[in-house]
Amino acid sequence: MQLISLYQVDAFSKTPFKGNPAAVCPLNEWLPTSVMQSIAMENNLSETAFFVRDRDEFHIRWFTPLLEIDLAGHPTLATAHVIFHELNYDKDNITFKTKLGDELRIDRDGEIINMDFPARMPNKHDNIELIKGAIDIEPIEFFSARDGVAVLRNETEVKEVIPSMDRISQLNYTGLIVTAPGDSADFVSRFFAPQVGVPEDPVTGSAHCELIPLWSSKLRKDCMVAKQLSNRGGTLYCENKNNRVIIGGKAVTVMTGEMRIP
Repeated sequence: MQLISLYQVDAFSKTPFKGNPAAVCPLNEWLPTSVMQSIAMENNLSETAFFVRDRDEFHIRWFTPLLEIDLAGHPTLATAHVIFHELNYDKDNITFKTKLGDELRIDRDGEIINMDFPARMPNKHDNIELIKGAIDIEPIEFFSARDGVAVLRNETEVKEVIPSMDRISQLNYTGLIVTAPGDSADFVSRFFAPQVGVPEDPVTGSAHCELIPLWSSKLRKDCMVAKQLSNRGGTLYCENKNNRVIIGGKAVTVMTGEMRIP
């Protein structure tokens, strides 16, 4: 029987029970992939992050309850929070290395943790029929990169839109983002990904790899504040930097413990 540490962190919020909860598991060495997948399923959160430290480099992997994914924002923020605040890492920057060999730079600026991620500028589609039936409000524009991106008219439509999980799960995307200009932020969004076991994600850092360059182009500004309008809600501090984006947020630890691994 092996014991591993486990932290549950609410990311993109400084208030417990807001933002997006993620589980974080520090490891001395990688567990078998099947075991990490089982842990993620047991946690039953939108993502569980695992990391292994190698001197001042940190190797990171992310799992939903159903599968391993190549990039995830809020569990990366949660992992950085654990390293800084629970494991007392005394530097103000972290470099994460992903399974694909990418490097993600993390910087601490007071309470805000900034993540340097690759940008994914979505492509515009002329045929909105591609997502017909996925949501009950017809978008004014439709884009796609990793995810489908449906642009609505205003914040109220984003709040009130009703998704069809069956239809969204048939789309050839990781998830579907609905977004619009915001009233209390530069832009707002919601994110649905039933095909990876996440019907609605409370706050989705990786979706902003697409949203930041899109709204930077539309609003003609590089620094923006975004809000995700799930029931838990969350705030993201965003910057567009050509082929990179900076995604910043706060986080709070809500639970610590140990998990027994057979």
